[in-house]
Amino acid sequence: MTSAPSITITRLDLQRLEHLLDSLDDHGPGAIALQAELDRAEVVGHNEVPAGVVTMNSRVHCREESSGKDYHLTLVYPQDAGGEGKVSILAPVGSALLGLSVGQHIDWPAPGGKQLKLTLLAVEYQPEAAGEYSQPAN
Repeated sequence: MTSAPSITITRLDLQRLEHLLDSLDDHGPGAIALQAELDRAEVVGHNEVPAGVVTMNSRVHCREESSGKDYHLTLVYPQDAGGEGKVSILAPVGSALLGLSVGQHIDWPAPGGKQLKLTLLAVEYQPEAAGEYSQPAN
């Protein structure tokens, strides 16, 4: 297993995600993976996070290394998932993307047990960089 890249998350995302985890009845693999990411993350203020870091509601451009296929994904809370390119934070790729910086790689468990390697090419939109720190109440 490859070592996980270092990640940075905002204090606000941490609080919201811990609240999400606390509200879950079923702590399945997605919740366990997310908790592991939160436990190892460097936490910074929302005004201190670099623009090239994936935060909640960020839109990212990444490439799957073996196929060269590009993905444009938006990291969202579970209730917002399901639309085109929207990935829940509780999905394996969602928790893996959180806190990544441009140029870092993650292993994405694909159906059938195959591991895909994704490289983060760009953070196309990050709420903190755009000065948007609030989200609608759940």
